[in-house]
Amino acid sequence: MTTEVDAMLRRLHMPTVRRLWSELQVRAEKEGMGYAEYLRILLSEEIAHRGQTRVQRMTRRAHFPFLRTIEEFDFTFQSSLRKDLLGSYLGPELVEEGRNLVAFGPSGTGKTHVAVAIAYRAIQNGSDARFVTAAHLIDELSRASQEGKLRETMAAYTHPGVLVVDEVGYLSLGTDAANVLFQVVNDRFTGRGWPACLRMDAKGHARRPPIVSRPPERA
Repeated sequence: MTTEVDAMLRRLHMPTVRRLWSELQVRAEKEGMGYAEYLRILLSEEIAHRGQTRVQRMTRRAHFPFLRTIEEFDFTFQSSLRKDLLGSYLGPELVEEGRNLVAFGPSGTGKTHVAVAIAYRAIQNGSDARFVTAAHLIDELSRASQEGKLRETMAAYTHPGVLVVDEVGYLSLGTDAANVLFQVVNDRFTGRGWPACLRMDAKGHARRPPIVSRPPERA
């Protein structure tokens, strides 16, 4: 019986249930657990494991330079930025409503941390995300354009639920580079209405907290 059940669970791709069902059966018999409760526990564990696996998979695909959460951000150090100012950018409505965000300020003020944390929260909320520097994005798409592969290459940046473009302020954009960046943001905005988070640096300014700016939302 055990071998047969294991084989069926393997075919159903339910590894967590397969790992736990026999052990839980012993516990259920000892505690007089009902069939419904036994099944509920098994399915809850399977759902939780699949959710955790999905978050791990999406986090790897996002290509974050590091992983930070909003809970790890030092709001006492950057006292002008409060967690409640981020509001719905930490909820599922970030993607559902196609909200956009610009983090603007001098280097070392936590803009990339905030951008990564927002994108990671979006993954936890069921979406996917992609992180890229402006230089890498422009180089890759410019090369793809020359090779006649622009549309298929752009898909990596227009399909994810959240796109973070980092270090925008480090670049002095020529016309062609500016057009490439505009095309990505515009395609996301007018197509699926999915958000982009731009991280910009204000050079030559005194050290101060990052400024979070909310561009006009999609109508």
